[in-house]
Amino acid sequence: EAAKMNHEVIMTPNAVCYLDHYQAKDTKNEPLAIGGYTPIEEIYNYEPIPSELDRSFHKYIIGAQGNVWTEYMKTSDHVEYMVFPRILALSEVVWAANRPSFEDFEKKVNDTYPILDRMNINYSRHIERLEKK
Repeated sequence: EAAKMNHEVIMTPNAVCYLDHYQAKDTKNEPLAIGGYTPIEEIYNYEPIPSELDRSFHKYIIGAQGNVWTEYMKTSDHVEYMVFPRILALSEVVWAANRPSFEDFEKKVNDTYPILDRMNINYSRHIERLEKK
C-alpha cells in the first residue's frame, strides 16, 4: 500500500524475512525460536516486488530487510545460528541482479561453510539436501 502512495518501501514480510523462526521442521532438536518455520529455500525464492503491484510503483520498492527478535535468544551463538546461512539467501534476493537457481545457491552456501568455520560463526546446516552429505 505504501508503494502505491509513492513512498519508498523496505519489504520485510513476517513469512520470509523474520530470521527468528525455526529453520527445521523438527523443532525438538533446535534452539528455542519465537515459532514459525522459514526454511532457507523459501527465503531464497522470495520476490520483494509483489507480482500484483503495477510496474509504475516498482521503483518504490527499494529493498528488503531480515529481522531477528532476540527475546528467546540468550547468546550471540544462538543469534548466529538463527541468522546463518539464511541471511546469505536474503542477500542474494536483494543484491543479485540475475539470481541463480537454488541448486547453484546451495553449492555457494556449501562453499561458504569453511569460511564461517574460520570466522567461528555458529550456523545452521538446514538445507535439506546439504544435511544429507
